[in-house]
Amino acid sequence: MIWYAVVALGAYVIGSIPSGYIAGRIAGVDIRQVGSGNIGATNVTRSLGKQYGYPVFAADFCKGPIAIWIATTTAHQPTATASAEIYDVVAAVCCVLGNAFPIWLGFRGGKGVAVSAGLLFALMPWAAVTAILTWIVMFYTTRYVSLASIVAAAILPFVVFLLLRFGYMREWSFLYVSIALTAFVIYRHRSNLTRLIQGTEQRFRKRGD
Repeated sequence: MIWYAVVALGAYVIGSIPSGYIAGRIAGVDIRQVGSGNIGATNVTRSLGKQYGYPVFAADFCKGPIAIWIATTTAHQPTATASAEIYDVVAAVCCVLGNAFPIWLGFRGGKGVAVSAGLLFALMPWAAVTAILTWIVMFYTTRYVSLASIVAAAILPFVVFLLLRFGYMREWSFLYVSIALTAFVIYRHRSNLTRLIQGTEQRFRKRGD
C-alpha cells in the first residue's frame, strides 16, 4: 500500500502546482480576480497575453508525463506490488484531481484540459494526437476554446476503443481512464456548456480583432 500512497500523493502534488496563479503573481495580479477567474491557460492568455498563457499551458501539460514517470519508476521498485499499468491509472487520476482541486488555493483550480493532454501523450500518444487535432480544428472553426475542449474530450473514449479493438493498444484499463477524463473535463465545463446553449459564451479573439 505504501507505493500506492507514494504514487497518489506524488501525482497529486505535481498536478496541484498552480501554474496559472504563479504566472499571475509574476505579472503582478491575482489571476483569480481577472477574466473568468480560472487559473487555467485560457484565462491567463486572455487576461495577460501569450507570453504568460503559453508557458502556463506548457507547465500544466508537463505535469502529466512527470506523474506517469513517478508511476513507472515506482512500478520498477523491488517491493512494488502492482503493475505499471495500475500505478499509471492511479497517477493519472490523482494528477487531474490535483490540478482541479489544489490544496494551495483552497481546492479551486483549473479545468484539467492541459493536464489531461499531457497524460494522454504519456499514456496513449495516438489518442492524444487525434484529440489535439480535433481540438485545433474545432477551435479554429468556432473560436470557442470551451467547445473545442468538450468535443476533443468527447471523442477520446471512442478513439481509444478503436485503438484497442484493432490492436494498436493493449491496456484496456486505459479505456476507463479515457472515459473518466472525458467525464471530468465535460463536468468542469458545465458552466461553459450552459453559456454555449444560451449563446453567451465568449469567443477567443486575437488582439486587435
